[in-house]
Amino acid sequence: MEGIELICFEIISNVGAAKSCYINAIQKAKEGAYEEAQNCIKEGDTYYSEGHKAHVEMIQKEASGQPTEVCLLLVHAEDQMMSAETFKVLAGEFIDICKMINK
Repeated sequence: MEGIELICFEIISNVGAAKSCYINAIQKAKEGAYEEAQNCIKEGDTYYSEGHKAHVEMIQKEASGQPTEVCLLLVHAEDQMMSAETFKVLAGEFIDICKMINK
């Protein structure tokens, strides 16, 4: 595997791991383990950053005149990125709600 397929799988792998971390953060918050929940968010952010970096490199290549062939795998990678980002936002909200409920 090489080229765009490899980049897409790098994105999918990293943002998938990020999404799992964000889901774990919600579970930790439900248990009242808020520090662990924040650690899960930080770990997820690290994974997300790696996936985003690969995506930005593709965008920069396209901006410099090297077009990227759009394929279903790329669409899936971008969809997974958006999903992970949404989970991060929701995880933060769930953590705040759990803190309010457990006061």
